Amino acid sequence: MNMVERINEVCFGKPRIRNTRIPVWLLVSFRNQGASNQELLRNYPSLTLNDLRAAWDYYTNHKDEIDQEIAYQHSVFRGF
Repeated sequence: MNMVERINEVCFGKPRIRNTRIPVWLLVSFRNQGASNQELLRNYPSLTLNDLRAAWDYYTNHKDEIDQEIAYQHSVFRGF
């Protein structure tokens, strides 16, 4: 079972954790800011440790894509 999926109609087609609207870029961004797996699991109770591992694996294999999305999201929301 693929834990990370893309569906054009969900999260604008960005990679997300299966059956959720939680994009990989968001989890990686929080992790880069120092959030631990335990903290993420507490804040996103629908996620499992396997979901997080899948997100970290996806990031390892698609680093440029996710880093670009994080940069884009930060630039869009900088003014808010």
